[in-house]
Amino acid sequence: VQLQASGGGLVQAGGTLRLSCAISGRTFRSDATGWFRRAPGKERGFVAAINPSGSASYYKESIKDRFTISRDNAKDTVYLQMNNLKPEDTAIYFCTAGVYKGRYFPSSWGQGTLVTVSS
Repeated sequence: VQLQASGGGLVQAGGTLRLSCAISGRTFRSDATGWFRRAPGKERGFVAAINPSGSASYYKESIKDRFTISRDNAKDTVYLQMNNLKPEDTAIYFCTAGVYKGRYFPSSWGQGTLVTVSS
């Protein structure tokens, strides 16, 4: 199983980034997929998840008005569009695949991509 995230980088506050994650080795169309992040000095935490069909998505409350998760089942890829970025969004972002049963349970993890937001 491989989850290859890309799209991280350095951006100024108020800017945008789009993270992508190509997933192989799993039946992508059957998986829920999601993003987690680990900010400096903090525990890793949930950001967003999306169901296998892409018809339902779930967000950490504090980012739901700025981030959008989506997926392309034809490309086995999940995305995280991040708008109006804030310095507190600085973190390593991890893409995941798993199941959603009341809440999201990831079972496969990527290496992560670093997002740095400067003030």
